[in-house]
Amino acid sequence: MAKAKNTDKLVVQNAAKTLLANIRFASVDDPIRTITVTSSIPNEGKSTVSINLAQAIATSGKSVLLVEADMRRRSLSDMLGVRSRGGLYAVLSEQISIDQAIVETGQKNFYFLDAEPHIPNPADIIVSHRFAKLVKALSAKFHYVIFDAPPVGTFIDAAEIASLTDGTLFVVREDFTKREEALNAIGQLKKSEKVKLIGTVMNYCETETSEYYYSYYTKDGKKVKKGSDDQGTSKKGIFTNRANV
Repeated sequence: MAKAKNTDKLVVQNAAKTLLANIRFASVDDPIRTITVTSSIPNEGKSTVSINLAQAIATSGKSVLLVEADMRRRSLSDMLGVRSRGGLYAVLSEQISIDQAIVETGQKNFYFLDAEPHIPNPADIIVSHRFAKLVKALSAKFHYVIFDAPPVGTFIDAAEIASLTDGTLFVVREDFTKREEALNAIGQLKKSEKVKLIGTVMNYCETETSEYYYSYYTKDGKKVKKGSDDQGTSKKGIFTNRANV
């Protein structure tokens, strides 16, 4: 059992590294450094994808800041097991500095900026000039900044955040999200010319039990598998990705 868990962990890590590589190749001339991660509805695993991507970046030797931008349904602090003296609202209202609000996660190069509970009018905060300036300030301090945004189909926050970042990842949970919900959410993101959708991440998908297995999709939608063909498949909480949608 322990071995199986270790194998699953390696598969997740490899998938996250592949996702990072695809992001880097998505725009070689104009590197993507600020990233919005969102989904169409809740419970698709976007926060888990955000954390795994941040860990892959940190492991590569680059500094990364993960920002809790889902102000109505915070989850990252508990998932990471870290606490801060203040978050987004305190920084934007100039109660504390950016450096005072950002905390270490316990992994080298991986940092976290939380959002306080019960922030009033999150949508108004996100469209403010101060928030736009904060995005620029954070991108100047770290190699990568990841914003874990709310689902697109729930609030307008995700589209507004996406318009401020270099690229957006759209998370879809297999056998959970309805096709119409995903299409409507993507359509909502594409309404803004400032939003650059760089790819989708299929979460909780079928995968091989081999720790070296992962799959990806070509531009024409064809699924390509890598790894041993003689392994059985099973449901795992890992993800594959499709770049340059």
